[in-house]
Amino acid sequence: MEWDINAIPHINEIPAQHGVFTGASAKILHTFNERMHKDNKIVGSLREAIERSGLQDGMTISFHHHFRNGDYIVNMVVDELAGMGFKNLALAASSLTDVHEALIPHIQNGVITHIETSGLRGGLAEAISDGLMDFPVVFRSHGGRAAAIESEELHIDVAFLGAPSCDPYGNANGYNREEENGSCCGSMGYAKLDALYADTTIILTDHIVGFPNAPFGIPESNVDFIVCVDSVGDPKGIMSGATRFTKNPKELLIAKTAADVIEKSGYFYDGFSMQMGSGGASLATARFLREKMLSSKIKARFALGGITGQIVEMHEEGLVEKILDVQSFDLVAANSLKNNRFHQQIDASFYASYSNEGAAVNQLDFVVLSALEIDTQFNVNVLTGSNGRIRGAIGGHPDAAAGASLSVIVAPLTRGRIPSIVHKVNTVVTPGSTVDVVVTDQGVAVNPLRGELAKRLRDNGIPLCTIEQLQKKAESIVGDPEPIHYSEAIVGVAMARSNSIIDVIRRVREA
Repeated sequence: MEWDINAIPHINEIPAQHGVFTGASAKILHTFNERMHKDNKIVGSLREAIERSGLQDGMTISFHHHFRNGDYIVNMVVDELAGMGFKNLALAASSLTDVHEALIPHIQNGVITHIETSGLRGGLAEAISDGLMDFPVVFRSHGGRAAAIESEELHIDVAFLGAPSCDPYGNANGYNREEENGSCCGSMGYAKLDALYADTTIILTDHIVGFPNAPFGIPESNVDFIVCVDSVGDPKGIMSGATRFTKNPKELLIAKTAADVIEKSGYFYDGFSMQMGSGGASLATARFLREKMLSSKIKARFALGGITGQIVEMHEEGLVEKILDVQSFDLVAANSLKNNRFHQQIDASFYASYSNEGAAVNQLDFVVLSALEIDTQFNVNVLTGSNGRIRGAIGGHPDAAAGASLSVIVAPLTRGRIPSIVHKVNTVVTPGSTVDVVVTDQGVAVNPLRGELAKRLRDNGIPLCTIEQLQKKAESIVGDPEPIHYSEAIVGVAMARSNSIIDVIRRVREA
């Protein structure tokens, strides 16, 4: 086949004198230090960054929740947007917590009219449960949110992302290598995807550091503007009640039983992979597994998900080879990223997107997850309380349950006068088809879909009962709760991992 050189674009622009190229821009002769000061992405104020972003009424803004209850960014930005007169904005935060109660007046005034998130807590959750918004809140799992962003089902116009350190060109991270104190949130796994797909990405930081801020969580190629603020968050706030260490005898019993189940399940071997949830019993399970690993002389190939100091300690003593961190649950985990080569921050798609066949949740041997309610079909609720009101977060619960070879749900049989095992959960978040074992302080039930697992556990001395027996036992202790009376008004929509609707949350009707 012969090529026509004249078909090459711009071929006629080749200069007559060979070897002379005249299309390049003028060479910059500034020093490296001069360039950092003259040519960078730092703007003078948050307002200027918003004005230059092209944000308009009706667009979608996004935030990450790595600061958890110590976050300053969401309230700061929405206050500024309200002062600038914006209306009808959609707020797509990876999660919202108690500290975001300050959003209520902005919802009432029409600044924020739509919310997409993984969870709601505190006063904001209460107000939305009471019908604060005209449009239902859309709740997605972390993996579902990632897939929605990737597919443009959730399009982000402007992402506002808090970062504890950033260089003048936008290389941002969740810690500051040059300073021991100051803001710190660790992995920026949920922020990474927002930065990649948003039309405009604005980094808010309280520490400008020298280029290159490496290793970085977010690269400069995904950043448009940088704003210096007094503080992006309180690092103490990332340690919430959900990541507490338990001394509760009931939770310790559950944790020990869960560790025994895992040991005898066939998924506990040299080189296994795991994810541990953030509840008290889930965290305690890791402690019991550590003892079993030491006695059996086995190691984990990797630990995944929201990472705690416990997992870091196991990594540093050689029991866990590698850590894949999408969110740091405490300051030990956050600071570990600075020091441990094989502690890697990953984005939400790598972690759990259902459209990503190589997602890390699909490589899990087992996961241990908490629950507010489990029903006799093994469906799990982690989003609404026993009163039917919003009080939690979907998080990565359905993603990890679906991906792991063994999903273990841990919960006390009752909490006070409230049963955890019920006929039907208030809100289906994780479908029972993906749940393998339920461990309570009063017994262990295996999903009938996993007959071979039940036999293996029985053969190894783990006593089992049915989920119906657990439900009846809970009922005999606390009685059958009065049914919740709902109105027709829908205040929330729970999306399945695949981003189809799995359930709706209706407003509770006053008695």
